[in-house]
Amino acid sequence: MSDHERPDIAAFRELETLVRHMGEDLAGFRRRALAAEARLREVESTPGGSAGLQLADRVAELDDENARLREQLEAVTARTKGMLERVRFLRQQAQGSEP
Repeated sequence: MSDHERPDIAAFRELETLVRHMGEDLAGFRRRALAAEARLREVESTPGGSAGLQLADRVAELDDENARLREQLEAVTARTKGMLERVRFLRQQAQGSEP
């Protein structure tokens, strides 16, 4: 951050970076979900064998991963809300100091 950069602009840039990363994460999660759904359709169409056990194991793995991803999303959401509050506060402070 430059010594001459206003705090609200710096906070906004940080918020913008967080939102961009969150969007990238969400796109990655979507790709993975679509791949998992395609794989599930493939496994369901395969008759017999150990597909049932493999599917159950994979579902358990995906459930665990889904829980971790939800926690990450909640943490990022909380950070984003905090940054928004900070930007609003800094904006109010800047507007209050203007003549």
